Amino acid sequence: MSIPRRDGLNIVPFIDIMLVLLAIVLSVSTFIAQGHIKVNLPSSSSSQTPQEDKKVTVKVDSESKIYLDDVAVSEEELESKISALDKNDMVVLENDKDSKFSSFISIMDVLKRAGHEKFAIVTKKEESK
Repeated sequence: MSIPRRDGLNIVPFIDIMLVLLAIVLSVSTFIAQGHIKVNLPSSSSSQTPQEDKKVTVKVDSESKIYLDDVAVSEEELESKISALDKNDMVVLENDKDSKFSSFISIMDVLKRAGHEKFAIVTKKEESK
């Protein structure tokens, strides 16, 4: 007695390929979330200058040193001085493109803890070709 053969599409290889693709997508998304894949961010094509009377400038140089109005400060000093400012004063952040991104995030955290929502991030205007 022979077993009848069922003609049809074998989907096992298709399932194998889909599982491999799923594993690749999950691993790549993990690296993107952790910042392991380098991304070259574009520069801003439209740059505006803040038009505020009172402004405080926070600068971060290429070595991730923080300056408040051209005076070097630590993160703790920056937080105390930002907290002492009026909430309506404009904080202008100038971050060097070669500085660590973690320094930018720490300054944003300082502004958030101090309740400062009025800030501007300075970018270099993209040159038209």
